[in-house]
Amino acid sequence: MAADSARTDFIAAIGIHCAGAKIMTKQVNQRRWPLIGPPLLWQLAFFALPLLFLVVISFWSVQNFRLEPDFTFKNWVTMMTRDTFWSAYGYTWQLALGAAFLASLLALPAAYSITFHLSERARGIAVMLLVVPFFTSYIVRAYAWQVFLADNGIINALLTQLGIEPLPLLNNSFGTLVGYLTLCMPLVVLIQVMGMSQIDRVLIEAARNLRAGPWRTLFEVVIPAMKASLVVAWLFAFILSFGDFVSPTYLGGGGSPTLSNLIIDTTKSGQQWPRAAVVAIAMIVTLVATSLLAVGYAYKERK
Repeated sequence: MAADSARTDFIAAIGIHCAGAKIMTKQVNQRRWPLIGPPLLWQLAFFALPLLFLVVISFWSVQNFRLEPDFTFKNWVTMMTRDTFWSAYGYTWQLALGAAFLASLLALPAAYSITFHLSERARGIAVMLLVVPFFTSYIVRAYAWQVFLADNGIINALLTQLGIEPLPLLNNSFGTLVGYLTLCMPLVVLIQVMGMSQIDRVLIEAARNLRAGPWRTLFEVVIPAMKASLVVAWLFAFILSFGDFVSPTYLGGGGSPTLSNLIIDTTKSGQQWPRAAVVAIAMIVTLVATSLLAVGYAYKERK
């Protein structure tokens, strides 16, 4: 009888505990929704619904320069079979990959110096200076580069003074890459600095005590420890470069159009918004797939 009574009390205690856990979970969820709700509504209103509308109009048609609700695959077939689309797609990939790689490579020594060779106060000033470029319009910065990169600009004037022939720095891929780096470099450095700041300094001291040089410490201690930050910084640079239209237009000359330029040209020619929507959807799918692969690699656990 005593054993049965104890068993009954134990089962009752488990039931009370489970009921209490359910009540607590419900209370936590109720407190969580006021925090999660606004961002979800924001994403729904300004991302999900416009994206859905973009998909819908990609199946519409244009008649007499006016959008007409329709359901046709003609826009998709037209754009996917055009050499213009695929050449722009490949060119955009090349520029975005190049800009992301260069930004990550050039930002690494700057982030390393800021994190490990500056005092706390100097580090704060350096971070502030990295934020300052975002206070000005990106288009203004692109126009400023025209003063430096033009055929008769400041850089070529200095080269001429040194007896060097002027170089074609504007209205080509080089000018576009300069604009991309102007756009994403400060952000890449900031992300790398945040990643390096999370590294345990004991690991670096241990490497130095084991007589590892600066380069070996960098490649065998620092970079593996901040792999996620490196990949995320590269991803942001790629996303910003892949979708940018300012640099290809004002610094690249638009001779070899990127996908963003192709969208603008498509809307200007006969108000072909459905075909432009096809290009935009292709860009979004590419960026989402690249982001998933990059984030999956960044946070993949080591075996």
